[in-house]
Amino acid sequence: MLDVAGVKSLDDLYADVPEAVRLRRDYNLPEAMSEVELRNYFCSLAAQTPRLTCFAGAGWYDHYAPAVVQNIIQRSEFLTSYTPYQAEISQGTLHYIFEYQSMMAELTGMNISNASMYDGATATAEAAMMCVAAAKKANRVLISATVDPKVLRAVETYAHFHGIDLQVVPAKEGVTDLSTLNSQLSALNDVAGVIVQQPNYYGIVEDFTGVADAVHAQKALFVVNSVAADLAVLRTPAEWGADIAVGEAQSLGIPVSFGGHGLGYMCVNEKLMRKMPGRIVGLTRDNREQRAFVLTLQAREQHIRRQKATSNICSNQSLMALYVTIYMSLMGRKGLREAAELSYGGAHYLAEQLVQTGAFSFTFPDKPFFNEVCLTYKGSHSVDAIIGYCAEQGFLAGVKVEAPYNSPVGDVLMVAVTEQRTRGEIDTLVSIIKRFEEEQA
Repeated sequence: MLDVAGVKSLDDLYADVPEAVRLRRDYNLPEAMSEVELRNYFCSLAAQTPRLTCFAGAGWYDHYAPAVVQNIIQRSEFLTSYTPYQAEISQGTLHYIFEYQSMMAELTGMNISNASMYDGATATAEAAMMCVAAAKKANRVLISATVDPKVLRAVETYAHFHGIDLQVVPAKEGVTDLSTLNSQLSALNDVAGVIVQQPNYYGIVEDFTGVADAVHAQKALFVVNSVAADLAVLRTPAEWGADIAVGEAQSLGIPVSFGGHGLGYMCVNEKLMRKMPGRIVGLTRDNREQRAFVLTLQAREQHIRRQKATSNICSNQSLMALYVTIYMSLMGRKGLREAAELSYGGAHYLAEQLVQTGAFSFTFPDKPFFNEVCLTYKGSHSVDAIIGYCAEQGFLAGVKVEAPYNSPVGDVLMVAVTEQRTRGEIDTLVSIIKRFEEEQA
């Protein structure tokens, strides 16, 4: 290798590496272990990390997945994450991507799905770029302050480096201020798109009646970000009149895993299908009239032209797309709906029990919520103290809410419930919080 590189030694090979950053000691590597020793070692590491009963959400949810999903995705022919370009040798992978797209299109009510995006945040940022690309002359995108702050920051980063004028629509009582949005649409003549979230960051199910018409009247695109699992029971983005549906699909059974992995989905109407990032798989017939799957509607070159590319995301989360495809096929319509309904019922029961303790009140009273809700803490200590106390008892009580864009909301705990949480676990969490209040009194 040194001969091919044209150098005499490793020191010559790394001559361009500054001396100050070179490692001049032995690597800190442990001694070799047998398989049994290695397994025991990692089990001891795992034991040091307590597994908490999870009532936290804020975009990441602890849903159940059938055990068979893990077994199927470990098959050797599936263990890849890159889009196959050679259809003749990649029929299995192309097939499951096609099934994923079909299921996501049905779940969102949209015409076309890609496969896929890195996560919900980058999918939303790519949607903003699509809006500007489709508008050609307009470069302003409006985004609601009720969008998850993590997603909003990702969109801000993309917008900054792509010359997009991103403007935040303020929140009012926990929901998008539609009167301000309508005023902005009327006053501005360079709006390319509007981005909202459903349910929003605070768990509220917003009413977007008439929004799509107002957006389309200005020749802009309407983007709806949703948690994928919620669409099993909520009105779909297509029913709201969305042109682009994006969001996080981790809720379709992907393990929480300390914040990863995610899966960003993107679905669009037919007019935008050639502008999508990622890949699209189509169904056709070969010269023997047998069913075959191919990459379609887009040229590979449109994703690899640097600044002129449709998108710089030209691979996908294929393994995660496979995961949710298997999950959705096993759960079916009935299973997805049942899981969503259990989550809804559990969240409302927990919220009512916590309010009855007297330590909490609804942050946004009279606002409909799904499986997540914001509660304002009225006790003598703090939300941070409650979360810490509950963690010591084996419960992840929730998430301290980030304030709406430039608008404080006070000391707020946001709790989430999925179908994994039992009535007993909910009652135990409430009793722990009651005990905390008694100890602080």
